[in-house]
Amino acid sequence: MKYDLIIVGAGPCGIFTALEMKKLNPKEKILLIEKGNSIEKRICPKRKTGVCVNCTPCNITTGFAGAGAYSDGKLSLSPNVGGNLPEYIGYEKTMELINYVDSIYLNFGADKKIYGINTKHKIDKIRKKAIISNLKLVECPIRHMGTEEGYNIYLKIEKYLREIGVDFSFRNPVKDIILDDSGKVKGIIADKEYFSDLVVISVGREGSDWLKNLCSKHNIETETGDVDIGVRVETRNEIMEELNDAMYESKLIYYTPTFDDKVRTFCTNPGGEVATEYYDGNLAVVNGHSYKSESLKTENTNFALLVTKHFTKPFNSPIEYGMHIAKLGNMLSGNKILVQRYGDFKRGRRTTEEKLYRNNIIPTLKDAVPGDLSLVLPYRLMKDIDEMLAALDNVSPGIASDETLLYGVEVKFYSNKVKTNKKFETNIKGLYVGGDGAGITRGLMQASVNGVVLGRELFEI
Repeated sequence: MKYDLIIVGAGPCGIFTALEMKKLNPKEKILLIEKGNSIEKRICPKRKTGVCVNCTPCNITTGFAGAGAYSDGKLSLSPNVGGNLPEYIGYEKTMELINYVDSIYLNFGADKKIYGINTKHKIDKIRKKAIISNLKLVECPIRHMGTEEGYNIYLKIEKYLREIGVDFSFRNPVKDIILDDSGKVKGIIADKEYFSDLVVISVGREGSDWLKNLCSKHNIETETGDVDIGVRVETRNEIMEELNDAMYESKLIYYTPTFDDKVRTFCTNPGGEVATEYYDGNLAVVNGHSYKSESLKTENTNFALLVTKHFTKPFNSPIEYGMHIAKLGNMLSGNKILVQRYGDFKRGRRTTEEKLYRNNIIPTLKDAVPGDLSLVLPYRLMKDIDEMLAALDNVSPGIASDETLLYGVEVKFYSNKVKTNKKFETNIKGLYVGGDGAGITRGLMQASVNGVVLGRELFEI
């Protein structure tokens, strides 16, 4: 069968491309092809046993809904957060489509509560402390779906897409694209050849390295994006209580005094758990999530501290650079995540099992290996993280306590930025890209919005 549209990658961008195309033209023949499992088969044994069995492909990072299905499920309701879409479609259009996508998530069961809109006096107080510490507070209303409810919402969306006639092919990684003699896209190669004059590649962070190699093979134009590398911080809920109550997810940006590097907080999970994600089957990196149900919440809050670096020529391998640092951590921990007390981090000491459990805070990532992050992270990143924590301590006293836990390494694999026009078409006619893997978005909401834009643009062709 020749399809009207083939979508590679069933993350939020691919999902909303299919939803919008089918809404505009129900007769469109669409194939959504995905490396991982359908959502009902995305079962992570570690969630129950605490032990990773190295599922191939990883059920945390691949499958319907992408990494979003097992994430904290936060929808950022501001164009200022989660990607670069305003650069392509404008700020007002991005805001309009955020509201549109938000309404779709609500229709599929997302919680109606929005954090950070009725707490102005609390936010103003936090901003004052941030300004004194040279931190920039970015306000962003948040709708929190939660790990377990996000899964249920995407389960409903997958069922609906099937009902309206979208074809799925799971556990079927795409190997290549097909081009005709003129260089125009004609389809893709997976377990067999699938044909279409329109192909959207909407892989997430897990597929960013694959997409980079595809671009290199077919001379798809790209540019070197930023590299985001850092740690995941875990502390007691009491320490983050003021920020959590006011905004749920506090977004703070700091330019460090020593190197003038940008460091930001990212993906805050009140009452959450630190988690491991596996890329390419065996590369362990740290992440975090939080359940919606109060009965499943923990006594801890975790968030990422990410150092953003933009390299210049001749450097052109940001993904490989991030992977190299993550591999160093894996080497020291037996392919697991390293954890270190901040007190030991500051003093250049290795954290031991005995030190780890002498404090108020109990680590939520049970198989994390106590160690020394200075053997993994470059000095510059270590210094940036140290200075950021010192600044944050003025906003949330206690963050820089000796017992605060730092897990490493956290890397965001969206550093390969594919060059496109305003319609997200590459220099290969008929080949479009979107989402995190293409370096355009950095989160659930903007990835979903990107899909809507793609659906509308492709409908008009």
